Amino acid sequence: MISSPMARTLRLCAVAGLAISGCWAGPASAAGAMATGGMTSQPIGHYDFCKSNPGECSIRPRSLAPARMTDALWRKLTSVTAKVNAAVKPLSDYDIYGKDEVWAYPDSGLGDCEDYVLEKRRDLYRMGISLADLLMTVVRKPDGEGHAVLTVRTDKGDYVLDNLTDKVRSWDETGYRFLKRQAIDNTGRWVSIRDGQQVLVGAVQ
Repeated sequence: MISSPMARTLRLCAVAGLAISGCWAGPASAAGAMATGGMTSQPIGHYDFCKSNPGECSIRPRSLAPARMTDALWRKLTSVTAKVNAAVKPLSDYDIYGKDEVWAYPDSGLGDCEDYVLEKRRDLYRMGISLADLLMTVVRKPDGEGHAVLTVRTDKGDYVLDNLTDKVRSWDETGYRFLKRQAIDNTGRWVSIRDGQQVLVGAVQ
């Protein structure tokens, strides 16, 4: 759970159960890509995850080009989103582990928003998508609460996989304020995200 009391977790990370888009209909060019800034701090949950899983946080992908958006890729994104959202029951870190800010794979079938992100990232990586294009991302919802989503980089823009909806959306159509995400060239590093020329810096921990 990011930056919110345990009582907020179910509301923050509940699955909305919206319909999946049947085919890809994204922007026509890469104009939908986020603009990132400089290096920034890891969320505390990811820092602890990396201590427990060091091999996952020192990967330097060879190719840094965004994934090519195709109908096949779109089907992977929508199917993985729906599958993981349905398979994992939302529950707070405190209820699962007795403490907040635990990022872990939801192998027990329970988890909060970061755990959904980790599982979707793992599934898509196993399907052949580069980790340079599967980026854990920290945002603020319109109500100000912290949240985590998976950003997928493509040549048609950046898309968001979210446990609050089964619909895969362009990042700029989510209504979120994007704060930071993993660097494309190192799975253990994070970069800030720019809104125009303004760097949205914030340690959501």
